[in-house]
Amino acid sequence: MNRPMVIIFARAPRLGAVKRRLARGIGDRAALRFYGATLAATARPIACDRRWQTVIATTPRGARTDWARFVPRGTQQIDQPRGDLGTRMLACLRRAPRAVLVGSDIPDLRPADIAAAFRALGRADAVFGPATDGGYWLVGLGPRRPARPFARVRWSSEDALADTLANFAGRRVALLRVLQDVDTAADLERVEKLRSK
Repeated sequence: MNRPMVIIFARAPRLGAVKRRLARGIGDRAALRFYGATLAATARPIACDRRWQTVIATTPRGARTDWARFVPRGTQQIDQPRGDLGTRMLACLRRAPRAVLVGSDIPDLRPADIAAAFRALGRADAVFGPATDGGYWLVGLGPRRPARPFARVRWSSEDALADTLANFAGRRVALLRVLQDVDTAADLERVEKLRSK
């Protein structure tokens, strides 16, 4: 039986090109350091786990990056398809009958969260990891998925999860623990305070 698939969405780490909202509060270099450290700390343990196959879906297309700094050598790397976020996510999620997709800016994301998502997909049609800002840090789809699961979603808003869930009306949906993604300096400050407790 084929292993389920984890898709990690990642942007090539370039100064001034990653975490732009965060950079407005802490500067481009600090934002780049945060992004690289978070990507390595979350993606490497996930990609090393043999319970699933890991694919890193990168943007911009054709960017020259040594992804082995962030994931084990041999991890499959693909370019993100063209289109809006929903179009890109759906195209990647269609690569496997059971797949989950995560971002690369979730400092507390662990392999245990991925395992919980696949367990949830055993009894649900979709699984989401809610983020504190109203979005989500993980989406997983089983074989019974709507034709347009990401239609009419207001991305980068407090309504992103609610809009997506509306597309799953009548289907079984599971929710994982709430995590903080880091988009702004205030988000980063909250994460650091929680870690210092």
